[in-house]
Amino acid sequence: MIPYDLDFPRVAAVILIFVMWMAYGPILTLLGRGTLNAQLHVVRLRWMRMLLDSPRENRVIDAIMLGQLSGSMSFFGSATLILLAGLVGTLASINRVHASLTTMSFFPPMSLGVFAMYFGALTIIMATSFFSFTYALRKLAYALAMIGGLNNAGNLTPHCTTMIAQTAVVLTESVKSLNNGIRGYYFAVAALFLFVGPYVAMTVTISVSLLLLYRQGFSTESLAIERYVTAMNDLEVEAERNSRL
Repeated sequence: MIPYDLDFPRVAAVILIFVMWMAYGPILTLLGRGTLNAQLHVVRLRWMRMLLDSPRENRVIDAIMLGQLSGSMSFFGSATLILLAGLVGTLASINRVHASLTTMSFFPPMSLGVFAMYFGALTIIMATSFFSFTYALRKLAYALAMIGGLNNAGNLTPHCTTMIAQTAVVLTESVKSLNNGIRGYYFAVAALFLFVGPYVAMTVTISVSLLLLYRQGFSTESLAIERYVTAMNDLEVEAERNSRL
C-alpha cells in the first residue's frame, strides 16, 4: 500500500538528488567548462610520454604518486564498505529503527514506508559510491600494468603513441570513477536532510550541486589548472614548431 504521507514533494526530493548527481558532468559541459579530470587528461598524456624518456630505475617518483592514488582509492572503498554495512543492517531492522526514532521529539513524524524509502535512497547512494571506488581501483590496476609495459624509446613511433594515449585514457577513467564515488558523499549528505523535510533536502541538494560546480569551474584551483593546461599546450606547440625548423 502507498504510505499516507507519500506526496509529490517527498518523491521529487529523492529524484532531484539522483538527477543532480547524474547530470553533474553534462551540466559542466553545457557551461563550457568540463570536469577538472577531463582537463587534466592532457597532463596525464604528457606524463606517460615523459615516462618513455626515463629509465625504469628513475621512475620512483611516478611510483610514489601512483601508490598515493591507490591508497586513496582503497581508503575510500574501505570506509564506504563500513558505512554500507551499517545501512544494510539498519534496513534489515527498519521497523525497530523507525519505532525508536519516531518517539524522539526532534524527529519529524513520517510513515514507515517513507522512512524506508529515504533510507533506501541513502543506501543506494553509498552502494553506488562503493562500486565506483572498487571499479576505480580495478582500472588503476589496469593502468599500472600498461605503465609497466611502456618501453624506453628515443623517438615516438606510431605504436608508442598509441600505447601512451591508451594508458592515459585508462588512468583518466580510473580517476573519473574515484571522483564519482567521492561526489556521492556530497549527495549522501543531501539525502540525510530528507529526514528533516523534502523542501530542506531539495535546498541542500541544489546548494551541494552549486558548490561542486563552483569548485570544478570557477574556484581558484580550477582556474589555475586551466591556465596550467593552456600553458602546457602552448609549450608543446612551440616545441613541435621548433623541431620542424
